[in-house]
Amino acid sequence: MIAVIKTGGKQYKVSPKDKLKVEKLEGKEGAKIVFDEVLLISSEDGKDINIGEPLVKNAKVEAKVLKQARAKKVMVIKHKAKKRYNVKRGHRQYFTEIEIEKVVS
Repeated sequence: MIAVIKTGGKQYKVSPKDKLKVEKLEGKEGAKIVFDEVLLISSEDGKDINIGEPLVKNAKVEAKVLKQARAKKVMVIKHKAKKRYNVKRGHRQYFTEIEIEKVVS
């Protein structure tokens, strides 16, 4: 089964055993998470497709939290030409790494 879920303002195409990094979610390592916002469910071959309007009813995706961490540092630079204004800052975004366990339709 393949599903498209919505979390953290983004959409992800997932199937069982997939590992992905999403925006920070509450839960400790090893905890179970259920995604109720399922936009599409399909079979592996693509013959049975169920598209939600906007969500698929009674569908959910179950996942397990693998780790809570922060991404690599991204440098943010602000510069105003001819005004001697320069600011350099670093930012590390929090994320949650999850593993999809099953897709229930």
